[in-house]
Amino acid sequence: MKRPLIVLSLMLLALPAEAALSGYYDSAEQIQTILADEKVADALHQAPIGAVSNTGTREDGAKEWTIRVQECDLKVYLKPIPPGMPGKTTYEVDIPGACE
Repeated sequence: MKRPLIVLSLMLLALPAEAALSGYYDSAEQIQTILADEKVADALHQAPIGAVSNTGTREDGAKEWTIRVQECDLKVYLKPIPPGMPGKTTYEVDIPGACE
């Protein structure tokens, strides 16, 4: 009985460790990525932000966010970039259209 437990324990130790952020910290990371991106600021014509909302997920897995300013709404997509080693997922900004 002890031998299978030892083998199982060794197998579990050999698995790579993964760090995952809670939903709160992951969404905060996404919002920070959006607000820090110069392309987003330019697409919004530097207008003050009224709201930032998570509005879904694109077919390729990119997170969809809508940024609302007084003149328009801008769809922004965040492509997840998984870490190569244990760590947090980062995101790449994709703005496929103009402010509507």
